[in-house]
Amino acid sequence: MPLAAVGSFALLSLLDATPPATDAGRGAFTLEQVMSAPFPSDLTAASTGGAVAWVFDTSGARNVWIAEPPGYRGRAVTSYTGDDGQEIAELAFAPDGKSLVYVRGGEHNRAGEVPNPKSDPAGSTQAVHVVAAAGGEPRPVGDGASPAVSPRGDRAAFVQKDKVWWAPLDGSEKATQAFQARGDCGNLRWSPDGSRLAFTSRRGDHGFVGVFDPGAKTIRYLDPSVDRDGEPVWSPDGRRLAFVRIPSSPASREILRPHREGPPWSLRVADVASGQSREIFRADTGRGSVFRAIVGPDQLLWVDGDRIVFPWEKDGWTHLYAIPAGGGSPTLLTPGEFEVEDVRLSPDRKAILYSSNQDDIDRRHLWRVAVAGGRPVALTSGAGLEWSPVATGDGKTIAFVSAGPKKHPSPAIRVGGGPDQDLAPGAIPADFPTASLVVPETVIFSAMDGLSIHAQLFRPADPKPGQRRPAVIFFHGGSRRQMLPGWHYMYYYRNAYAMNQYLASRGFVVLSVNYRSGIGYGMEFREAVDFGAKGASEYRDVAGAGLYLRGRPEVDGAHIGLWGGSYGGYLTALGLARASDLFAAGVDLHGVHDWSDWFRTVAGDDIGGKNAAAARLAFESSPMADVKTWRSPVLLIHGDDDRNVPFQQSVALAEALRERGVTVEHLIFPDEVHDFLVQAHWIEAYRAATDFLERNLGK
Repeated sequence: MPLAAVGSFALLSLLDATPPATDAGRGAFTLEQVMSAPFPSDLTAASTGGAVAWVFDTSGARNVWIAEPPGYRGRAVTSYTGDDGQEIAELAFAPDGKSLVYVRGGEHNRAGEVPNPKSDPAGSTQAVHVVAAAGGEPRPVGDGASPAVSPRGDRAAFVQKDKVWWAPLDGSEKATQAFQARGDCGNLRWSPDGSRLAFTSRRGDHGFVGVFDPGAKTIRYLDPSVDRDGEPVWSPDGRRLAFVRIPSSPASREILRPHREGPPWSLRVADVASGQSREIFRADTGRGSVFRAIVGPDQLLWVDGDRIVFPWEKDGWTHLYAIPAGGGSPTLLTPGEFEVEDVRLSPDRKAILYSSNQDDIDRRHLWRVAVAGGRPVALTSGAGLEWSPVATGDGKTIAFVSAGPKKHPSPAIRVGGGPDQDLAPGAIPADFPTASLVVPETVIFSAMDGLSIHAQLFRPADPKPGQRRPAVIFFHGGSRRQMLPGWHYMYYYRNAYAMNQYLASRGFVVLSVNYRSGIGYGMEFREAVDFGAKGASEYRDVAGAGLYLRGRPEVDGAHIGLWGGSYGGYLTALGLARASDLFAAGVDLHGVHDWSDWFRTVAGDDIGGKNAAAARLAFESSPMADVKTWRSPVLLIHGDDDRNVPFQQSVALAEALRERGVTVEHLIFPDEVHDFLVQAHWIEAYRAATDFLERNLGK
């Protein structure tokens, strides 16, 4: 049977006579139970009134929810059913708060195909929709994504195949292309009065910020240059636009390599009428010379007092700074050794809400800082986790997502100085195994070169004196990610956390590793020397994690396995290839196995055609370079419509390992993408992984 044609767990039974694992009678809970709680995302607030809305993914059925004052009891406003693999994202209120706009369906791949992970014969679409806040039947606005609703509330602009389209929100007219423009258009931003639309035009090695004026039927590009301009933000009076200018250089465009310094980026403010701009800030050389983005809808915030707030890594940590729009010295708003994330502006433009790991480097909590400066104020603290802060339009309420080691993520609200209130009480299923989960312990171990590496240790809840158990090491993807000692704020890693809890419930000791080149520990840790395709320096963390577990008294050092997805799949494969004597088995979900091939097929960068030495180093930094020493069995799991890591990466590795007699099992999902869109596929993958690890490491 051809590899790509197999899409069920049945293949594993053909490869091994041992029956697959089941949840019944083994462990404290099932995979279905630990992944049954609805996952919240896209939390947003109306600009008028006090309503908030979010997306709930309930076992694969995604729907828009809303909660309104004074009771703030959440309710669904859409009624999609079934685990259909259709995402909902980019949720936003219309200006009057009476309707919501969102995108349903996944992004196109390089062939222009929308994800169809259920192999629906009718196909799939990605489209902008609008639904009344009171509920009712959603209405399609047009095919595309990245919607921007006009402040006038009459229409939405959006991106369709990298071009800008628009349509009335009331459905009175079909969507049409707003204007003709070269390049890939994005970053749509309406002027405050809704009369003009700013956008970016990406054109390969350079990019422009443009302004479309429907009344005058003109497009003006603001102070065009040879560099890459982007992230436009309007002044409150609509007369000026600020934007980021990043120097166009081969080094700045190169991905997956350390960027500790480079040609300094700058901020510019343009006069919209003339199109001319002036530089108001230029990053210093050295640290912070490379632009580092924050999590949030906007990288620049035009705040009270005619100032602009922006992110900068001047001291090696991602922080917020404020500068007068006319230029001057920037003011550091968030000092300290921590990273700012999830930034939102208050309705009065006087304060900024954000999440960070300030004073708690392995967690996320909420903070507020005045744009005029002053000491940041902690809004949350403790052993829990909080993220996605938004302020309601009436300025009285803060909404956010709250979680913990056992508490599943859920939307919450704080009205004034009152207690935090769950926005969707009763949404967590009654059989969700809160009481059976373990609290992971934060540990620090030494990599092979002595670097301190943070990790979370999951120990089974029923320790027995003297018993030595099999262990599994988990590596996250990205690599620009950080795992936390609790439920994660990203859906992919919510699932990974559930899997680590499940493995612990079945008797495994689990170590979740925050390896170098990840976030949370500063610029030098993230921009690790020789990471990835430049030398695979993360392998020192992989080996160090194995030796750390081998030295723990509760671990059976002869039965240590690896698992991870994407970049974590790469590190899983790298560990098996280079240290099969240390790692007895591994589960590799859609990992990179040959960096040189990945750069050709995904990044469009044929480094072999430019620099033979770089291509050779990329290959030598890959698991494929060390298959000759790979002996441990591996389970490969991959969807064949993966847009991040081509399916060919798993095909090539399987062929190479088979030639050497290494045991290779695989579970393939036809038409599924990188971040599986069907929850049943996650459960099938995790059940197959558990069965594989139990057969090869012991129970």
